[in-house]
Amino acid sequence: MCENDRMGSRWLIAICLASVYIIWGTTYYAIKVGVSDAAPYFLVGTRFVVAGGILILFLRLRRVPWPTLAQWRGAAILGVILLVMGLGSVTVAEQWVSSGATVALISVMPLMAAAWSGVFGRWPQPIEWLAIAVGAGATLFMVAGADLRASPLGTGLILLACCAWAFGSVLTSRIEAAHGAMGFAAEMLIGGLVALAISAAIGESWALPDSAPVWWAWAYLVVFGSLIAFSAYRTLIEIANPTLAATYAYVNPPVALLVGWWLGDERFSPNVLIGLPIVLGAVGLLAWAQFRTAAAKPVEASSPV
Repeated sequence: MCENDRMGSRWLIAICLASVYIIWGTTYYAIKVGVSDAAPYFLVGTRFVVAGGILILFLRLRRVPWPTLAQWRGAAILGVILLVMGLGSVTVAEQWVSSGATVALISVMPLMAAAWSGVFGRWPQPIEWLAIAVGAGATLFMVAGADLRASPLGTGLILLACCAWAFGSVLTSRIEAAHGAMGFAAEMLIGGLVALAISAAIGESWALPDSAPVWWAWAYLVVFGSLIAFSAYRTLIEIANPTLAATYAYVNPPVALLVGWWLGDERFSPNVLIGLPIVLGAVGLLAWAQFRTAAAKPVEASSPV
């Protein structure tokens, strides 16, 4: 039975990784389509309120208990950091920055997560600092390209989103929240409500779009980007670890670049095309260093399977 459970967990991890790798890489173009005729925080808010509401309703029908007050508080903190500050900032930025250039810059997120780990007592090792430095240099090179330099505000928002997402990912295992699907359903619901509150506060239009592609993009973001991919990401953090979950940064950029070029006829500066492989190489060096460190301390390692 234990062996069956272990095999089932491995399959679950593999399915979650595939969802995060492929689906998230395509959502950046869907966001680009969405903000072409919908206000960004309104798009984010409705997306996560609907996704979170559907998931909570499904779970309650299956008699999954409500989160405790402390768990709702944890969900609120994570929902604001990950969804409002993270994905919300990305959605606003994509009004001016192409989807491919956006995800190329987001590829630095695992390096930021490694730096954030130091705040919680685990400072990067020298080789990890080397990876962070190389990635930072390549990031500056990408930012100097025409597609990112053309919008300093959009570029700044993407970097803010990376910082928030990295911080939230590290914080996830250190904050009380409901386990399993109810935990990230609560995060999506509260994050969506906060995004709608921001949308109302800054006077965004709540007029429903007339464009069919925008509706298709919104539906794709709700079902695939939120219910499937975000749930898969949170599952990976719970049953595996944030480092494994963060490996989506290897696959999302080439997927997003291909989708943006194929469906959106996007073009990218040489800075992005040169800098992105260097960043991904730095992320690979970081992952290798962290794996080596974890392998050297088998006694301290824990496994949920």
